[in-house]
Amino acid sequence: MVALAGRFAPSPSGPLHLGSLLAALGSYLQARAQGAQWYLRIDDLDTPRVQPGAERAILDALVHFGLVWDGPVLRQSSRREAYRRAIRWLKRHGHAFDCGCTRREAQDGTHGIEGPVYPGTCRGGLPDGREPRSVRFIVDSRVRAVNDHVQGVYTQRLDRDIGDFVIRRADGITAYQLATILDDHEQGVSEVIRGADLLSSTPRQIALYDAFDWAPPAYGHLPILVDAGGEKLGKSTGALALESHAPGAQLYRCLVLLGQDPPPAFQTASVARVLAWATDNWSLERVPATAQMTL
Repeated sequence: MVALAGRFAPSPSGPLHLGSLLAALGSYLQARAQGAQWYLRIDDLDTPRVQPGAERAILDALVHFGLVWDGPVLRQSSRREAYRRAIRWLKRHGHAFDCGCTRREAQDGTHGIEGPVYPGTCRGGLPDGREPRSVRFIVDSRVRAVNDHVQGVYTQRLDRDIGDFVIRRADGITAYQLATILDDHEQGVSEVIRGADLLSSTPRQIALYDAFDWAPPAYGHLPILVDAGGEKLGKSTGALALESHAPGAQLYRCLVLLGQDPPPAFQTASVARVLAWATDNWSLERVPATAQMTL
């Protein structure tokens, strides 16, 4: 029997806000309702975005809201050698190549779902006079489907929609798509519950799992909070700041947004009481099947 495990993987670019609490709570409840482990990972590879003190603030906030994780915290910054080994393996087995293109040159292809599709300039080898800048993963023409627990079936054909994508950036930092699947595999994560803004990344991650011949986890992408103009509400939005004096009320608010219909009396209940009820009554099927929710 495969052990069940979920995870929450915030980046330490600022304190938790209501949107990240929503994602953390959904991930936590999906794991705990199944009696699964729930792991915490700090995605701190993108060092230019890391803010001093942010990790400590995130850990303290999770504990304050009763979202206590299992085992030690895994930090991506401790995993750089594992990423380097994986990239060497992908290149050696014909799944990746060195790319000498500048950002502008890489955008000379046709338009895909997230911008220009990489035109394949260096796929057959670096042109004369070029030095390697980044490393790209070689995609194929298969249609990859995500049977998402919340959003339903989502498909992409990577060669047409995305193109050969970066797995190591020009600054030497391992890209999110590769790091996250290596970490999830290392931690034995069986189910990934996260924001719907990451749904379009999932076919790329499944392609990487296929390259390593690993079974991917199950996925569920929760709606993200947006403003009236459709912009994602993030860490810079003061209106989303968490209030330390009313954790139970903020958990209640998240449960309402997640479609769980908590009793109104829980607006003044303790964290322990709210989480006990939420764990016993959690249903991923009740989460709104929408990518966005206006706060």
